[in-house]
Amino acid sequence: MGGMDPQELRDRLRILLNPAPSVALPPRTSPAAVLVPVLGAAPELRVVFTKRTDTLSRHPGEISFPGGLADPGEELAATALREAQEELGLAPADVELVGALPPVHTNVTGILIVPFVGFLWRDPLFTPNAAEIAGVLEFPLATLIKVGRLQEFRYDGRRFETHIYEMDGGLIWGATGRILASFIEAVDGSPAGKPQ
Repeated sequence: MGGMDPQELRDRLRILLNPAPSVALPPRTSPAAVLVPVLGAAPELRVVFTKRTDTLSRHPGEISFPGGLADPGEELAATALREAQEELGLAPADVELVGALPPVHTNVTGILIVPFVGFLWRDPLFTPNAAEIAGVLEFPLATLIKVGRLQEFRYDGRRFETHIYEMDGGLIWGATGRILASFIEAVDGSPAGKPQ
């Protein structure tokens, strides 16, 4: 990935990703969407995450991408942009959507998340929603590619393997880790967590 030009990456992802995914929902599953915001301005490509407040009922204190449940009849791309605006103050017009990564199903909460990759060509002034967002984190894409690994986790008495990224600022894992691994695989052309 060394020194990939942001426009070249955008063009490559445009070919690889689905511009308008249609999602078949399993029974008792709610549709949701997140935005994977990529900052394309110099000096290096960065990916934006949110640190959720400790007061939220779902995933308090975790690092995630901006996003949430779709409103009835809402296009999922619109959900991702709406949520990014509500959580971070990102104007939808400032985000260039390039397509969707494969959906991620959260077995614990019964949500099917469709992640959309969006480029921002100017560094935005984030205005985090204090009720939901404790902080905004920006991590260099090159660093995320280097630190990702698979690790076994125990949760509710079950064992499973998940992608984890230990960054200064916290641990990225779970559904966010799986989405990030899928994004890195699209960027890098190799499965995340596997030796290159």
